[in-house]
Amino acid sequence: MNETLNNIYSYIIPYAINIISAVLIFIIGKWVARIASNLFEKAMETSKVEKTLTSFAKNMIYYSILIFVIIAALGKLGIQTNSFIAMIGAAGLAVGLALQGSLANFAAGVMIILFEPFKTGDTIETSGATGKVEEIQIFSTIMTSTDNKKIIIPNAKITGDKIIVFKK
Repeated sequence: MNETLNNIYSYIIPYAINIISAVLIFIIGKWVARIASNLFEKAMETSKVEKTLTSFAKNMIYYSILIFVIIAALGKLGIQTNSFIAMIGAAGLAVGLALQGSLANFAAGVMIILFEPFKTGDTIETSGATGKVEEIQIFSTIMTSTDNKKIIIPNAKITGDKIIVFKK
């Protein structure tokens, strides 16, 4: 009986240590991801970056760290993570190709927000439209024309064309 218990313990203890280690890796990693994303958010708020961009980047940082932590925890459990890493890479490539237009608009929105070729309230002419900029969003810019029409232009189209900013 004693020998049987010793055999059971000799099998269970290494697995229990790995399970506890994996859980600790996950808990600490999730905590680190939350702190890192919150620190990033505070840094962006002090530099007056657009809230939409800050929120998106904060979430990207959090989930990127969390994916790394999950892979590390699974590796600690003895699970081969090479296939997970390859699958995440392939999924990222597929999503990137599927959202190519949206990603171009997103990148253009980030450039407009960071470099500020125009601001909310400016009257601009771009992509064949003229109007007052009402809102600069991450994927598009919303303007109101002189005849009170709402104009929504994708940001990639704006950055790919000339922009004329009229002085006030």
